[in-house]
Amino acid sequence: MTEQSYSSAELMIVNAARLLKDGDVVFVGVGQPNLACNLAKRTHAPNLTMIYEAGVIGAEPARLPLSIGDPTLVSGALSVVSMYDIFTLYLQRGNVDVGFLGGAQIDRFGNINATIVGQDYEHPKVRLPGSGGAQEIAAWANRCYVMTPHQKRRFPARVDFLTSAGYLDGKGGREKAGLRGKGPICVVTDLGFLEPDENGELILTALHPGKTAEQARENTGWDLKVAPTLQTTLPLSAQEIRILREELDPTGIYLKGG
Repeated sequence: MTEQSYSSAELMIVNAARLLKDGDVVFVGVGQPNLACNLAKRTHAPNLTMIYEAGVIGAEPARLPLSIGDPTLVSGALSVVSMYDIFTLYLQRGNVDVGFLGGAQIDRFGNINATIVGQDYEHPKVRLPGSGGAQEIAAWANRCYVMTPHQKRRFPARVDFLTSAGYLDGKGGREKAGLRGKGPICVVTDLGFLEPDENGELILTALHPGKTAEQARENTGWDLKVAPTLQTTLPLSAQEIRILREELDPTGIYLKGG
C-alpha cells in the first residue's frame, strides 16, 4: 500500500502487531496496543493469549473492547480472576511474555513518563493519568514494546518524571534495581524502530518505507545514533488494513485522526 493510503496510527499498530509471536502471552492495554494485539491474533499469531488488567485471561473479544472492564472481554475467555491475581500470580511470576506500553515521554534509556510534564510535581505544566499498571508491567513483563508518535517533545534526553522503568541510567540499571524483565526491547514510532544498544541507549534500527534517518534525528531530543545496518520495515498489506478498519475499529475510535 502507498503511504497516502494509511495513517500514522495504522503504521504503528501494524508494525507493533508484527513483533508479536504465535503463542505469546500478552498483557494488553486499551487503545492502539489493543488493536495491535487483536490484529496479530487475527493474522499470524492465532495462539496469542491476551491478558487484560481487570483480570481476564485468554480473552476472545467479539468486538473492540473499550476499556479493561468491557464485558466483551469475559465472553469466551479462559479465566476471570482478581486484579491482584493478575499482577502477582501471572505478571510478577514471569508468566507474561509481552507488555505493551505508552506514555507522554520516553527518554534515551527507554524510561517512560506518564505522570507530569514539567519539573515541578506540585505545579506541573500538564498533569497526566499516571502509571496504572504500567509501572509493574515495565518491571516484570519478560519483554516490553512501546508505541508512540515520533515527536521531539515525546523523546527528551531525560523524562520529567520516571513513571515506568526502562534501563534507568543505562547498562545494568535494571539489574541493580532488582527488575527481572528485559525492559523495552523495541519502541515503535511512525518513523521506524528504536532499540537499545549494548549500553541500554535507544538507537534507530529500522525505518518505515519513505522515512529517513534525518527525520528521526530531528524529532529526537538527544543525539540519536543510527545502527550500522539500518533495516526497512515491510509495507502494510491490504489484509492488515482491512482487518483494522472493517473488523477491529470500524467506527474509527482509535484510528480516526491517527
